[in-house]
Amino acid sequence: MAFGSLREGAEGSNCTRICANCEQIPHFWYPSPSLMTQRTPIIGGNWKMNTGLESGMNLAGCVVDMVNTIESCEVVVYPPFPFLQAIESVIDSSRVSLGAQNIWHEESGAFTGEVSGLMLKEVGVTSVLIGHSERRHIFGESNDVISKKVAVGIQEGLQVVLCIGETLEEREAGDTLKVVLSQLEAGLSNVEASQMVKVVIAYEPVWAIGTGKTATPEDAQKVHSAIRSSIDEMYNSEIAQQTRIQYGGSVKPENATDLFACKDIDGALVGGASLSADSFTAIVMAARNS
Repeated sequence: MAFGSLREGAEGSNCTRICANCEQIPHFWYPSPSLMTQRTPIIGGNWKMNTGLESGMNLAGCVVDMVNTIESCEVVVYPPFPFLQAIESVIDSSRVSLGAQNIWHEESGAFTGEVSGLMLKEVGVTSVLIGHSERRHIFGESNDVISKKVAVGIQEGLQVVLCIGETLEEREAGDTLKVVLSQLEAGLSNVEASQMVKVVIAYEPVWAIGTGKTATPEDAQKVHSAIRSSIDEMYNSEIAQQTRIQYGGSVKPENATDLFACKDIDGALVGGASLSADSFTAIVMAARNS
């Protein structure tokens, strides 16, 4: 496996590999962490349908170099399916976990193009995204399908990241909470209280994904608070307080600190910025320090 040539770490960085993903991005520095929340922040890097084999391995290597000594923050990367095993070989024995971008709700059978939870576990996957807005709105996944995927993911022992969020039209119609909470309720419909420890919620306003637009911290906090209150009503206050809720939607180093200062935002599901090791690490540092 080729990681690129070695170099001295740049100021504020532990990265020792030269790669296209982190070579020209400025490094960021944050002060020492505080203890403002008992929930461990979780930062996920959703690479979507990006990177090649070599560039993906380089990116994973740089991420490991830069975040491996960061404690009090969970870090997961979600590469494309063909590269899962190769990325696992890079991040194995590090603090970075391997995630998958999707799952099918059957163990095996005539489901061309799909991947089961058992298959994912065999290549080292420990976390899976379910219900991402692109799965809902491009591929037409229904709440029923998503709830089945959540159930099977938990049954397989995987961490399940349930993604929920409203479109621009729904937001402008004033239906944000109606849409988001209905998706939450449907997605968790097959989940018992004892299983919620395996669940992370990712609130990702569809209108902010890949657009450069980001919900204000105040708007994001309002939705996150409503999600936590809904979990309280569905289960109990203890489960509501232990459940981590990520924000997703054009998260960058420049806005991460303000987002993570909100009491109900427990990390981020990062898209484009996760393709740069430096930007991704800066977001991890911001979460660690929140």
